[in-house]
Amino acid sequence: MLQTLLIEDEIPAARRLSKMLNDTRPGIRILDTLDSVESSVRWFRTFPMPDLVFMDIQIADGLSFDIFRQVEIQAPVIFTTAFDQYAVQAFKVSAVDYLLKPIDQKDLEKALTKYEQQSNKTAPLDIEMLAKLLKKETYKERFLVKNGALLAFIAASDIAYFRSADGLTQAFTFNGKKYFIEHSLEELESLLDPKDFFRIGRGMTIRLNALQKIHPHLNGRLKLELSPALPEEVFVSRERAGDFKSWLGA
Repeated sequence: MLQTLLIEDEIPAARRLSKMLNDTRPGIRILDTLDSVESSVRWFRTFPMPDLVFMDIQIADGLSFDIFRQVEIQAPVIFTTAFDQYAVQAFKVSAVDYLLKPIDQKDLEKALTKYEQQSNKTAPLDIEMLAKLLKKETYKERFLVKNGALLAFIAASDIAYFRSADGLTQAFTFNGKKYFIEHSLEELESLLDPKDFFRIGRGMTIRLNALQKIHPHLNGRLKLELSPALPEEVFVSRERAGDFKSWLGA
């Protein structure tokens, strides 16, 4: 009996994959469905290795590549991804297979057949190489935040800007809400897509969609009007003005 582990943070996608696996291989046993790096690392440290792992690339608290950096996975992995076909083809340099979401039944059948035909099913993965291949595609898409006594997440696309003061970072959404997040502005520079976000100074990073107007100001600075508006004036520092204009395509 093929024992399989699913790592997928979207419940509908996990249910659909489970059904497809059972339809394709009626004797398959799905050991568990996990939704985060943290829970996956804990699972691999606790239970025997499965025969096969289906793993989404972007999960609730980060990239699934981070699992490999914390535990040794002696099992073949089939990645599932919503990335475009170009990125999927780039992955083919590895011996592991990849399925593009929404997963097609025929593609799943081919991936399982490939797994069954592999002579060495525990070949190590070059995770650093894979991460580099998807570097342009794997910017953070959501952030875990506290919402009262509960935990929630906000999409990066819903964030107008980030502000930092006294060692704390807040994310301000387009609908006027604000949340504390764990990342510093320095960390966010590598987590956010640079096409969408720009750090205008030491204390603020803005999203392109939040920018309404730009006014030349004294000493080479630029004054910005943002949406949602802030009570105080917002400036691009003189040191960042040139890079800011390049970011805008000037």
